Amino acid sequence: MLQTKPSIRGASAPMVMPAQAAPHDRHVLSEVELANRWGVSPKTLQRWRMEGRGPQYLKLSKRVSYPLDAITEYENSALHVSTSERVSK
Repeated sequence: MLQTKPSIRGASAPMVMPAQAAPHDRHVLSEVELANRWGVSPKTLQRWRMEGRGPQYLKLSKRVSYPLDAITEYENSALHVSTSERVSK
């Protein structure tokens, strides 16, 4: 979006406003973005939150978002070396 900013001489010069942060620069993902990342539906993430499963999340007003640190931590905890490993709850 271009806005004009008055210059010292009184003429208006174009001023470029910073764009919204690119997805890779953000520190949180929305419910839909995480669902797409993992190939599950947003309803699955909603159910997991009700069951106390999944990564930690933020809920500000009605908006739910997932911090990237919590997502990475959850993904790392789901890594397995063998199918014979016991799953701990």
